[in-house]
Amino acid sequence: MDKSKNMAEIKNKITFALFFGNRGFFPGGLIAGARKEVAEAVKRAGYDYIMTDESETRYGAVETVAEGEKYAAFLKKNEGKYDGVILCLPNFGDENGAAAALKECGKPILLHACSDRTGKMDFANRRDSMCGKIAMANVLRQHKIKFTHFRPFTADAASPEFLGHIERFAQICRIVRGMKSFTVAAVGARTTAFKTVRCDEIALQNNGVNVETIDMSDFFSRMREIDGARLPDKKKALLATAVFSGYPEVKLDNIARVGLALDDIITEYRAGAAAVRCWDELQKQFGVTPCAAFGEMIGRGIPAACESDITNAVAMRAVMLAADAPAMMLDINNNYDGEQDKAVLFHCGPVPLALMKGKGRIEEHLMFEKTYGGGCGVGINKGEIGEYDVTYAGARTENGKIHMYVGNARLTGDKLDGAFFGVGAVMETERMQDLLDHIVDNGFRHHTCLVKGHYAGSVGEALSKYLGYEVAVF
Repeated sequence: MDKSKNMAEIKNKITFALFFGNRGFFPGGLIAGARKEVAEAVKRAGYDYIMTDESETRYGAVETVAEGEKYAAFLKKNEGKYDGVILCLPNFGDENGAAAALKECGKPILLHACSDRTGKMDFANRRDSMCGKIAMANVLRQHKIKFTHFRPFTADAASPEFLGHIERFAQICRIVRGMKSFTVAAVGARTTAFKTVRCDEIALQNNGVNVETIDMSDFFSRMREIDGARLPDKKKALLATAVFSGYPEVKLDNIARVGLALDDIITEYRAGAAAVRCWDELQKQFGVTPCAAFGEMIGRGIPAACESDITNAVAMRAVMLAADAPAMMLDINNNYDGEQDKAVLFHCGPVPLALMKGKGRIEEHLMFEKTYGGGCGVGINKGEIGEYDVTYAGARTENGKIHMYVGNARLTGDKLDGAFFGVGAVMETERMQDLLDHIVDNGFRHHTCLVKGHYAGSVGEALSKYLGYEVAVF
């Protein structure tokens, strides 16, 4: 499968519709300056924009209900071409015009107020945008129009602070766009022993997440029927992420067949994520584990959750959209000596190369070797995860809703025992004990999803405010 197509869902550009509020007795030059500066800031941040022509309304802004209706028509005409609205207040701004313009928008809205400056408080320069932002927020809330705002409360359109606001708003827009409606391909039934990953498909569907189930017998048929001519490219992709040696070549062939069969399912069902029953039929019938194949797949922008964990495939997709980058799902596995702010995270190797210190090594899963004998579980990717800031998240369903937790932490680089197999890392956060209490008290899984960087605020805002998830932010 073509890499650029796989990454498209994550990498598509964000486009903002720019809105400028006005109140009539303020000078028009404030509007003209804001139109130029906001457009330049969006471009500088690496995003696209659309906005009405300056001649469409007075100063190219919205003040009256009639002008608001014109802007609403502009949004309707451009439906599908923008992902969020930046509502800029160069001055106080008119609330009624904004409400008329945005009541049918249905997209995230960033409420931004330009800053006043001491020495420029005369009638020709004074903005009153702070006051206007408070008033605008009040009226938007009355109309049940959802919006986002950031600190500092006001910011110059040409300032670094506003660039930061744009970036955070883009994260929210990516999440909302990518999570509003998508499919999870659930390959195989939940392993009988793992009741922890049970979920409510109707609750997921209530939030736009469709689940398509594919039986393992169908998956195995797909693996066996893969055209051998397709294997070399997939094996090359796997070898770009991990070293393979010391095992029969048929093992790498079978791992490649796992990856190709998953690629075909993703394409056929137009899926935005996958959750796979990863043991123990694959080990018994094909002598491999799918861990390395998962890591390669995630590296191309497709979330893949082990152990049939459908809801954490959802969580993985959310953090990937926030970061615009690959993620990983690990077990919250061990305490780290007596350090209460740390925990050891572990899994068998479904980690993309971008999150590791370098290539891993494809080896045999020791648990399957112990259970079924040697040679039955080749496919874990043993290696080292890097040291960096992370966002962690987990998801579950209950009473018809999707519940999530999300927070920021750091992978420390603390050393694990040399005999540690698979991939592991030590995560540190001062909220560790709070997080563990929340997981236990609220029925979350032993899995958590991680992405490089701090995005907890954006994930929480997007999912709770705009999509109706129940989200706890740490």
